[in-house]
Order: sequence, then C-alpha cells, then structure tokens
Amino acid sequence: MSGQQLIATHRDGAEIHHGEDVCKQKSHQLLEKMHLPCGLLPLDDVVEFGYNATSGFVWLKQKKRKEHRFHAVGRTVSYDTEVMGFVEEHRMRRLSGVKSKEILIWVSISDIYVDPSTDPDKITFANGTGISRSFPITAFQLEEGGDGNGNNGKK
Repeated sequence: MSGQQLIATHRDGAEIHHGEDVCKQKSHQLLEKMHLPCGLLPLDDVVEFGYNATSGFVWLKQKKRKEHRFHAVGRTVSYDTEVMGFVEEHRMRRLSGVKSKEILIWVSISDIYVDPSTDPDKITFANGTGISRSFPITAFQLEEGGDGNGNNGKK
C-alpha cells in the first residue's frame, strides 16, 4: 500500500493541520504526550500533520526531503517528504520515510521506542530485520533556544 493510500485509509476521524508552525507544534505535542523526545522529527517546511487517535496513525508531509545530523550521537538521518507510522506510549512503529546513515549505506528505521521499565534514559531505533541500536535519549531532545534544525541557538 502506498503512503497516499495509507493516509487515505486513516484520514477519516483524524486531526489534520496545515502550515509549518502549527504542524511543528502539533508534532511536538504528540511526541511529548507519547513520552518521546521532541527532537525526533526535526522537519522543515511541514505542510500537513495528521493524527488519527483511534488507530494511532500519524503522518507529516514536508515540501522536500531533509537530512539532519544528530551531533550528540554522530548520526545523519534522512526524512522523506512523507513520514508516517503508528504511535503509542513510548513507541513509534511501522515507520516509513525515515532512514539513518550507517557507514556508507542508508538503513530504513521502522521502530523507535523507549523502555521505561528497563532503561528510561535510552532510546532504541530498529529496522525491519530486527537489528537495533540504542542511544542516550538526551541526544534527541530539543535544546533551549534550538530551532529544530540542529543549530540549538547557534547560527
């Protein structure tokens, strides 16, 4: 099923917003509500944010693909023009549109989660084959004065 078809199936009953400022605000609020760090989705030029609370399906559309460097963990992540998945407390699953650069190849990220019972200070990223990597959760927080673009108050 294509991204557009998946969005269409979850659009009924979804909360949908347009415009960069409100979309960023809504995505940060949703991440906070799900106990995930707000810096996970440092997207630019977001034109649509949708969230179906019944199914947990969320999508964000941006004008163009974006690469973001998480300096604290030395990782570059690519966000496609459509980022979508299902959210629940402490987890994003069945993600599409998110890839991490590992050495020389891009690896799709399908699951992001925090396990508060075993290690609440770590966030884990997994791909569809079950390979995962954990990092300090603080590396994905928005810092005071940050603009969401990895500049954190610096130009």
